[in-house]
Amino acid sequence: MKKYFITGLLIWVPLAITAWVLALIVRTMDQTLLLLPDALNPERLLGFYIPGLGVIATLLVVFLTGLVTANIIGQRLLRFWEGVLSRIPVVKSVYYSVKQVSDTLFSSSGEAFRKALLVQYPRQGIWTIAFQTGQPGGDVVNHLPGDCISVYVPTTPNPTSGFFLMLPRKDVIELDMSVDEALKYIISMGVVAPPLRHPAGRTPNQ
Repeated sequence: MKKYFITGLLIWVPLAITAWVLALIVRTMDQTLLLLPDALNPERLLGFYIPGLGVIATLLVVFLTGLVTANIIGQRLLRFWEGVLSRIPVVKSVYYSVKQVSDTLFSSSGEAFRKALLVQYPRQGIWTIAFQTGQPGGDVVNHLPGDCISVYVPTTPNPTSGFFLMLPRKDVIELDMSVDEALKYIISMGVVAPPLRHPAGRTPNQ
């Protein structure tokens, strides 16, 4: 009975957590509809709550925003809007900092979070997984010895917090592992290990 019970848990626990997370996301995004006037609020118009409308509305707004800003007129409006924000002291610092980070992360030509690495941290002899985020810049480069790279070492099981490090390139091992596989490995605290891949021309016993 214990064996069957544990097997059942292994089936239902991931499903229940997935359903809970999706329901939380849908409910959170549905809250955006509350910002609409009462005359345009679907729940007020229909008289009942329809889950998922906020998700559709959010995706639609994001898509239309990208569609509008893809042409010349939209780009001029965007530059005008950024010009307005640049005149607000506190908002300017926050907006441009976040924008620079997001542009770097989502750029198809950038190096941010494109490689999973193996580094020694917090001391020699202790290994952990990190992600390459780019190259050191600014005056920092003048004080670093040799060729260094910037890496992000995430914590587990929450990879959204971590440590930013600059390490010598020679001390970093690039893994034959996708970023998604590395994230699963970190979030599961090493339980969900990526498949073992052997270099070409080598057998598992070599």
